[in-house]
Amino acid sequence: MANKKGKKYLEIAKLVEQGRLYEVKEALELVKKTRTANFVETVEIALRLGVDPRHADQQVRGTVVLPHGTGKTVKILAITSGANIEKALEAGADYAGAEEYIEKIQQGWFDFDIVIATPDMMPKLGRLGRVLGTKGLMPNPKSGTVTPDIATAVSEFKKGKLAFRVDKLGSIHAPIGKADFSEEALLENFTAFINEIVRLKPSASKGQYLRTVAVSLTMGPGVKMDPVLVAKNA
Repeated sequence: MANKKGKKYLEIAKLVEQGRLYEVKEALELVKKTRTANFVETVEIALRLGVDPRHADQQVRGTVVLPHGTGKTVKILAITSGANIEKALEAGADYAGAEEYIEKIQQGWFDFDIVIATPDMMPKLGRLGRVLGTKGLMPNPKSGTVTPDIATAVSEFKKGKLAFRVDKLGSIHAPIGKADFSEEALLENFTAFINEIVRLKPSASKGQYLRTVAVSLTMGPGVKMDPVLVAKNA
């Protein structure tokens, strides 16, 4: 079935010049004008990188603390034990514990956005690998979600720390703010995100690294940027 767009979307889409690659500031100004929803939409960035994720040495994965956060309140589940349970809760975790939450997940409970675990809990989480992995929720040291210092990790993710990873198509999608953020705040978040992506460029990546860069609102059209200019300013 064809994906039919509403009249409002089609009118807004006219603001975006087809085939044009915008400068960063211009694109961020424009994307704020493409609001169509009756809720505060998320500003999302979509990148396609010059990497082949099938090779381990071309994986792009990491975390970045956005200066102004994502604008989204994330629910955090801390899988830990002993005194760390109280530390995680004091740091802002919505849920903290061990076996009881592992069992709840096995029964289909997913009322959380991020899972952070202490290293000693990873063997127990192993049996949830398939369930959490398919949803991109499995804790991993590279994304900062497996750590002995669970209080700091919980606090950082609550403040807007963002974990990202390249998918099998060589793309990365991530939220960088909300439609009601100022253009300055969006620019600072965008710059922090791109700088980290460029810093993580694998040495095995050949040719142009940033292939395509676009921003959009949750319900809006994509605004493509000039990847060469984006890379130059990173």
